[in-house]
Amino acid sequence: MKVIVCGAGQVGFGIARQLAAEQNDVTVIDQSPQLVHQMSDTLDVRAFVGHGAHPDVLERAGAASADMLIAVTFHDEVNMIACQVAHSVFKVPTKIARIRAQSYLQPGFQDLFSQDHLPIDVIISPELEVGKAVLRRLAVPGAFDILNFADGKVSVVGVSLEEDCPIVNTPLRQLTDLFPDLKSRVVGIVRNGELFVPQSDDPMLVGDEAYFAADVRDVRRTLGIFGHEETAARRIIIVGAGNIGLHVAQELETSHPGTRVKLIERDREKAVQAADKLKRSIVLHGDGLDPELLQEAGIAETETLVTLTNNDQANILSCVVAKREGCQRTMALINNNTYAPLMRSLGIDAFINPRGATVSTVLQHVRRGRIRGLQSVRDGAAEIIEAEALETSTLVGKPLREVNLPDGILVGAVIRDGEVIIPRGGTEVIAGDRVVLFARSDMVKKVEQMFRVSLEFF
Repeated sequence: MKVIVCGAGQVGFGIARQLAAEQNDVTVIDQSPQLVHQMSDTLDVRAFVGHGAHPDVLERAGAASADMLIAVTFHDEVNMIACQVAHSVFKVPTKIARIRAQSYLQPGFQDLFSQDHLPIDVIISPELEVGKAVLRRLAVPGAFDILNFADGKVSVVGVSLEEDCPIVNTPLRQLTDLFPDLKSRVVGIVRNGELFVPQSDDPMLVGDEAYFAADVRDVRRTLGIFGHEETAARRIIIVGAGNIGLHVAQELETSHPGTRVKLIERDREKAVQAADKLKRSIVLHGDGLDPELLQEAGIAETETLVTLTNNDQANILSCVVAKREGCQRTMALINNNTYAPLMRSLGIDAFINPRGATVSTVLQHVRRGRIRGLQSVRDGAAEIIEAEALETSTLVGKPLREVNLPDGILVGAVIRDGEVIIPRGGTEVIAGDRVVLFARSDMVKKVEQMFRVSLEFF
């Protein structure tokens, strides 16, 4: 596939890296010579300096023969015009744009992004996706990651195994015997920084991070089995009143009226604007790194602190200070994934990388087959794919134990007529089922090959 990426920032870099790793023909355009040189030196892509919305620049990038254009510059208007030019001049089949300003995304203006107006096929809003991720994790404390599939019927949840986990050292096959009616299955384990798809005889060890797929109704019970019985936070402090912080606070006010929210913002003008837009939340002007301000905000009685500024170091240190001052749980927004291995040792309970949500959205439109949903996890180490099985699928018509899926691929759940089935060896997939699979990154091509002959092309 030939792809043009407009924008070489962190989001553009993440997209280009993933697509190039899968042997796609990737060209990157950015106005910053520094970012372009960094891209050229680091990735196997073609990159040059230019304005992504200018027709001559897109022509030079090969837009006439491109399959997809992804516009993720810092400016919404540049992204929109780049898609318009790609459509009107070069007939690029698929156009994806990052739109940050929420005013463009209001329900009353949905017709704006249509073939007759601004021909954008997919809208990416990292801020909105991060806000949703924060709210999901606040609703399910004890999990460091939670992703929803099959219209919310299936959740894939990441959980850490602590010393008090009652199922440590238990082979996975025994969990089925211990909890026969539990609709949950472990699909991935991270051990010493390495992710693998477990076999039935594999045990889980203290320090592991496990991903399980579950019927959404059994998520809390499964977390309890893993030793995590934390209750949802009723007292929350948010550090950062930017687009994401304000969105999360507003959603908490609307959806969780019993939750007490305090917002800390160091920029006075932003703090005043946030105070005007929020109804019940308390807005404090100051630095989230200031222990005295945190004490004034009641950090010792706070169940969760969420740091959502655009400064990774400030987000991390605010969490560390909050834990020292008595906060029960912390969550940090991290743009630079090199900090990810430090999170656990610093006592940070969960972190969110906006690049992951953006890359997942793009990959869903790159993958072939009847793909319903896709999420990339662990910075691309694995993918969770939801697909619809057709009559010709190799998964259909025989027990899963006879399908001979390669190591590194595991079926986590099957959804049939609205009901969730956690598959066993004797489970048979039938046409029309929706299947949620967990696949290590080096196995994704094999999954695509399997779907290419068994699922309908887009």
